[in-house]
Amino acid sequence: MDGDLQDHNKLPELKLDAKQAQGFLTFFKRLSNDVKAVRFFDRRDYFTAHGENASFIAKTYYHTTTVLRQISNGSDSLSSVSVSKNMFETIVRDLLLERTDHSLELYEGSGSNWRLTKKGTPGNLGSFEDILFANHDMQDSPVIVALLPNFRDNGCTVGLAYVDLAKRVLGIAEFLDDNHFTNVESALVALGCKECILPTEVIKSSECKPLCDAMLKCGVMVIERKKVEFKGRDLAQDLGRLVKGSSEPVRDLVSAFEIASGALGVLLSYAELLSDENNYGNYSMNQYNINKFMRLDSAAMRALNVMESKTDANKNFSLFGLMNRTCTSGMGRRLLHMWLKQPLLDVTEINVRLDLVHAFVEDTALRQDLRQHLKRICDIERMMRNIEKRRASLLHIVKLYQSSIRLPYIKSAMERYDGQFASLVKERYMDQLNDLTDDNHLSKFIGLVEVSVDLEQLENGEYMISPGYDSQLSDLKDEQESLEQQIHDLHKKTAEDLDLPVDKALKLDKGTQYGHVFRITKKEEPKVRTKLNSRFIVLETRKDGVKFTNTNLKKLGDQYLKVLEDYKSCQKELVARVVATAATFSEVFEGLASLLSELDVLLSFADLAASSPTPYTRPEITTGETGDIVLEGSRHPCVEAQDWVNFIPNDCKLVRGESWFQIITGPNMGGKSTFIRQVGVNILMAQVGCFVPCDKASISVRDCIFARVGAGDCQLRGVSTFMQEMLETASILKGATDKSLIIIDELGRGTSTYDGFGLAWAICEHLVEVIKAPTLFATHFHELTALAHANSGQLSGISNYHVSAHIDSSSRKLTMLYKVEPGACDQSFGIHVAEFANFPESVVSLAREKAAELEDFSPVSIVSNEAEQEVGCKRKKPSEPDDMAIGASRARQFLKDFTELPLDKMEFKQALQELKRLKNELQNDSTNCKWLQQFL
Repeated sequence: MDGDLQDHNKLPELKLDAKQAQGFLTFFKRLSNDVKAVRFFDRRDYFTAHGENASFIAKTYYHTTTVLRQISNGSDSLSSVSVSKNMFETIVRDLLLERTDHSLELYEGSGSNWRLTKKGTPGNLGSFEDILFANHDMQDSPVIVALLPNFRDNGCTVGLAYVDLAKRVLGIAEFLDDNHFTNVESALVALGCKECILPTEVIKSSECKPLCDAMLKCGVMVIERKKVEFKGRDLAQDLGRLVKGSSEPVRDLVSAFEIASGALGVLLSYAELLSDENNYGNYSMNQYNINKFMRLDSAAMRALNVMESKTDANKNFSLFGLMNRTCTSGMGRRLLHMWLKQPLLDVTEINVRLDLVHAFVEDTALRQDLRQHLKRICDIERMMRNIEKRRASLLHIVKLYQSSIRLPYIKSAMERYDGQFASLVKERYMDQLNDLTDDNHLSKFIGLVEVSVDLEQLENGEYMISPGYDSQLSDLKDEQESLEQQIHDLHKKTAEDLDLPVDKALKLDKGTQYGHVFRITKKEEPKVRTKLNSRFIVLETRKDGVKFTNTNLKKLGDQYLKVLEDYKSCQKELVARVVATAATFSEVFEGLASLLSELDVLLSFADLAASSPTPYTRPEITTGETGDIVLEGSRHPCVEAQDWVNFIPNDCKLVRGESWFQIITGPNMGGKSTFIRQVGVNILMAQVGCFVPCDKASISVRDCIFARVGAGDCQLRGVSTFMQEMLETASILKGATDKSLIIIDELGRGTSTYDGFGLAWAICEHLVEVIKAPTLFATHFHELTALAHANSGQLSGISNYHVSAHIDSSSRKLTMLYKVEPGACDQSFGIHVAEFANFPESVVSLAREKAAELEDFSPVSIVSNEAEQEVGCKRKKPSEPDDMAIGASRARQFLKDFTELPLDKMEFKQALQELKRLKNELQNDSTNCKWLQQFL
């Protein structure tokens, strides 16, 4: 950023005279007070921002307010900051692609006459796309969502509509949600939402606070609109103009929804889709089904490191970074981005993807050939978007042409494949490619380009219309070449007259200031000075020589410039005609982009599986109602990809009725968190259609992955660590089903030991008894291991596992073994970890004394039992689990009896008597139960 500051100091300071300052201040005051809008003013060589925007940019990007200047007319003043072109592009990318909490506006003009020329938001990048993606791939396709919640007695019905402006897709949905809006959050994640439109009245209501929190967690910018704007007036007519094909299916689809049509109506208005005639007939519309894909909320995305983060040390830190080996320019990357947010639930669809990946893994030559061809494919989606918006040049047309002529090579590579999945490859790709390249589709486009574009000039980096494409252009080209020849003949004749070698001493220059001129060096100038003065007009004398002309050259030069201008004007019209013709192939190129991007992602999966140091394996997929989750020799793909890691694989066997709920204990830094996360990552990869880092894998499809792994304070929301933990856990309890996967790490650490343990126990029981989802529960509350023995009739399927460690009996040195083994461990080895951190010896000694006082530590001893091969695990007496189980059971009964009291129908005294009776009974029952005594 110091370089940016130095760059800023080199810029000219904004200087306005009194009249200009007055005009600009008058204009600036008339602008609406939009706190989310960052406004820039184009000063040709640089840009400026003013007022609060100037302070924001100075503090955020220059980290100092010394760059601020004042514009004043005597009575009023306005702060200002200058921004270079490079810095402007950096700010645009940050605001629209990273921060996603501001809109951007660019004005052009002078004095008091300024006009808005560009506008962009995180969901609608608009005319800033050229700046954003000039030298960068478009990583994601931003989406705008409109939500209309309808609160009722039985819950909340949510009407949802979305638009993907890049892909020109509209969607609509309506579904029930809980008071934590878990379905909305997973939909925002799956769609890649950047902006969300909500009614102002809803935002201000207390019921909507969890919804606003969900927006904040997902990094979504909230746009307020009055509820009266959420109306579906003339919606069918508007959609009839926008959506391609017959209007009847669209009308039937919209009429099937009660409140979602209002959300769709405000969305069309906000995105201004009807104001651009290029949108007419180019949109598709579908019904979004929240149950079609695995649900992932923002907590699960963070816990599993699915997407890239600015803080990642390298690309392999995230699952996306690891899996992204795509070759196409942007298309494959965006599709992978979407697939990771939308893992499949249909076993057949998953297996189709796995079959294709399997084919590419087995046939190395096929995989490498296809990847080499795909590297020459441009970003077809972006090219077509520019063409449809009439913002395209011949460059876009030529790139599409160069991609189109690669298709026969791709088909040829596939035709050579004769493996076990040959019929699937043919059906999925070959047949579609044949349809796209037949005489009625891409072959016509290729013919258009070969006729209209001068392909020979591409070697010189010039994109020009072929002269033979139009008779007028051909005549102008002939005239231009004739004038060029006459100018060159005059050049030779002049050289003879001046007795100078052509091109060596007498040169012919062409510039914007003088057009065609002669130039001689300063060395030769004295030899021809007399002739120059008598027969030529000297235009300029500089160090590099003397520029001069004569009447004939000036006449020919003027004629040449006029013909060149006519040629450019004619070519511009022809380019517009070619672009308009190319736009008619949009549907063909949409299909081609979809096919090639899918092929690119599946090849990326295959390349990852085959090139990993320890090869990946194909998972066996079963439905959510059947099968278990068995991962043999599983690894965490991102961790094992780090250079300094020698990863130790582990088995995970989530078996219905036996180990469906696993409590995992063990020392700090022993690998508990990595183990439970890698299970979630493996399942997500499998349902995306990728091979997994295991020796063998069998996976029962999960409809959702819930993860509560670590939390931090959120001061901006006024949420403590513990409150954040409870909110995430509440989402799990509300949204999970028996077909979900639940991953919980260290629940209850943010409060007192007894409160934390009590909550953890109650949550575990609820997950086992009510939700019945496969769960990995890592904890330092070692007493929770008693759940595996408590009420075995009611709480079935609970098993204990621990990560093993070894303590040297003489030196007390702790060695992590990173192996997950059956059985429980009742120590966290926290003091040993403190020793690793080089705590002072006096602090460590005192910690051991206090720990011994509080927990009655016994000397460590080697446990030889095969199920508990871990040193430092203190054995419990056989009676201890029973004591805890009896106490916990009695506490549950007390809570049940209390909740069943009809307090609303009792008088106060009667209710108090009943409460005392229940309390006395509980205290009497605690006489022979030490655990219950401690609990009370």
